[in-house]
Amino acid sequence: MIRIVTDTLTGFPLDLMRARGIPVIPQIVIFGETAYRDDTEIDTATFLQKLRAGRETPKTAAPPPHLYLPIFAEAAKNGDTVLVIAPSAKVSGTVRSAETARNDFPHADIRILDTQTLACNQGTLTLLADDLAKQGCSADEIEAHLRAWLPRGHIYFVLDTLEYLRRGGRIGAAKALLGELLQVKPILQIKDGQVAPYDQERTKKRAVARLVEIAAEQVQGRSDSHLCVIHIDAQDEAEALRDELAARTGLTNIPIYLLPPAIVVHAGPKALGIGFFA
Repeated sequence: MIRIVTDTLTGFPLDLMRARGIPVIPQIVIFGETAYRDDTEIDTATFLQKLRAGRETPKTAAPPPHLYLPIFAEAAKNGDTVLVIAPSAKVSGTVRSAETARNDFPHADIRILDTQTLACNQGTLTLLADDLAKQGCSADEIEAHLRAWLPRGHIYFVLDTLEYLRRGGRIGAAKALLGELLQVKPILQIKDGQVAPYDQERTKKRAVARLVEIAAEQVQGRSDSHLCVIHIDAQDEAEALRDELAARTGLTNIPIYLLPPAIVVHAGPKALGIGFFA
């Protein structure tokens, strides 16, 4: 048996993952001296309330290795293979935590895939892996299939402010200040596993329109693109973006995913983006 494991950075609904039998390891968010699991102890709505009410800058931490141990132990006992679908090691310590936990089971077949992405694309790869496992594919076949998909993945997003990236050390203070002064809305991307600039517009409206153009250019109506919309506290904007994407690409099944607290820490409220496989 092949067990697929992921974590909450996918942003996929936990009920969906539970229904498929996919264990989801929580990320950790920290306010002051208090740490919260983002699967059972805090969700995005509660996190945003605390973010707006407090003066402390929240932090994130990767899942501690011990959270993987029960899953790995059961697999080792049963002779199962585990495939962990993890977020990029360049933005999260999740890969390292899973590797640390794996060291306790040197004879078990435990594989950890650094997807070099996160959010909906990590979630899509997780569901693809689960589908392949249930179709009877071997672990080698699943891993090879996913690795072939990795370079096809793209995530583009627009932030309301660069302040949260500055606080989290993802960009320098000077660049954040310059962006605010010029009232520039950068379009960012996940490239080579980390946040990188892609383009910029003068207004958020124009930046979101550019997201539609990007998808129209690269997706071109392909149903296997797994195009999705991601957002933070911007449901109405996300729905409008989905409708525009559907009109431009011809795709009718474009899910909307609310990003988890561990991403909110760095992106801030009102972030809006798209993910797909070109």
